[in-house]
Amino acid sequence: MNRLKKKDLLTLGFMMFSVFFGAGNLIFPPALGQAAGENTILAMLGFMTTGVGLPLLGITAIALAGGEYVELLRRRTFPWFATALLVILYLIIGPLFAMPRTGAVSFEIGIRPFMSEGDIMIPQLIYTAIFFGASYYLSLNPNKLIDRVGKMLTPALLIVLVILFLRTFAAPMGGVLEATGAYIDAPYAQGFQDGYQTMDLLATIAIGALVVNAVRYRGVTDTRTIGKACLAAGFITVSLMACVYGSLAYLGATSATVLGHSENGGQLLAESVRIFFGAGGNVLLALIIILACITTCCGITSSAAMFFHKLFKKKISYERLLLFSILFSFGASNIGLTQIISLAVPFLVAIYPLVIVFVILSLFDRVIGWRKSIYQGSVLVTLIFSLTDALHAAGLGSAALYDLLAQYVPFYSVMMGWVCPAAVGAVAGFLVSLGQKEPAAKEA
Repeated sequence: MNRLKKKDLLTLGFMMFSVFFGAGNLIFPPALGQAAGENTILAMLGFMTTGVGLPLLGITAIALAGGEYVELLRRRTFPWFATALLVILYLIIGPLFAMPRTGAVSFEIGIRPFMSEGDIMIPQLIYTAIFFGASYYLSLNPNKLIDRVGKMLTPALLIVLVILFLRTFAAPMGGVLEATGAYIDAPYAQGFQDGYQTMDLLATIAIGALVVNAVRYRGVTDTRTIGKACLAAGFITVSLMACVYGSLAYLGATSATVLGHSENGGQLLAESVRIFFGAGGNVLLALIIILACITTCCGITSSAAMFFHKLFKKKISYERLLLFSILFSFGASNIGLTQIISLAVPFLVAIYPLVIVFVILSLFDRVIGWRKSIYQGSVLVTLIFSLTDALHAAGLGSAALYDLLAQYVPFYSVMMGWVCPAAVGAVAGFLVSLGQKEPAAKEA
């Protein structure tokens, strides 16, 4: 069998959406809408550029590579660079950050509102034990994950979201207020930066590998067919994400006259559904959060375990790596989550530009061909600037250096100072390739 039915592609798209769409994706858009007010449309265009557009580019790049994207990364850059980047990426979107957050956030927003004030340690331990136990079961057999997640959990999640959005558009809470903060003068740029918080582009590599494995499990072996399946599922995913993001932003934009400006998107969402649905609102929100978090946790847990299983040359079993990842995430979700988040931010700042640069270049891989010095020059220069930003985010950078770079490097003041240097690095790599001979076709 070398092709998939439309039903299979729809299931793939639902599965990919459910893995992408976690608690953070629910929280950030309404907060953006509330703060951006009248400039919500411009801000959401920026948010969707990074939260939807870049993941689609990543999925497209994976499709063009026939699903062999990790191997392309190793072949076009440096083996040490590819390994280090992937290890950090999988740790951040896995047990160090994203996985613990799914358990902690789903408890805080989905379960805690039903509890009285007091010590929550024991209830949280019980809940997260059940949450990560269910995630472990769903992820234990990655070949069946496509059916369990795509056919069961995602439709339920979408039904609950549709109920919330229909109520939002039918009778908004109030009018739209003026923009606040950075959304006044630079709504698009601020929205663009807000989109980084979803980490969806980083997750694309992991999720792309998961979808490729799911396609192969169904008997498809042709790389071109695998690529087309990834791209079709990707379009379904980003279409659903764009609709959900836009609806959530509208919910936030129309909430300020009633709720004021909430501290975070979680509080905003909780108060909104309480107003819309009364006592049943908390139940509705709990269903949304728990379903979104558990599907995300399943996808990234499985992907991380598969990656490290291959990295260790299969000396450590997938099941053991999965169990270790689940147990670590269970502990981190109960203690020290704030510290883990703070520690993860510099790593995100360091690797996000590198992934963006490689994804964009890989879209033109057939044009670039054997000239891998273009990749190498671009990522090395980007690495210098992304590490500088990472040190600054960690509070270790020099203020004088930051001011100097902000003065002379375009876009540096809005945390995009790597853009022009990356282009310069690519040009330098091309000039280097002019003095090189084209290798044999099998090495290209």
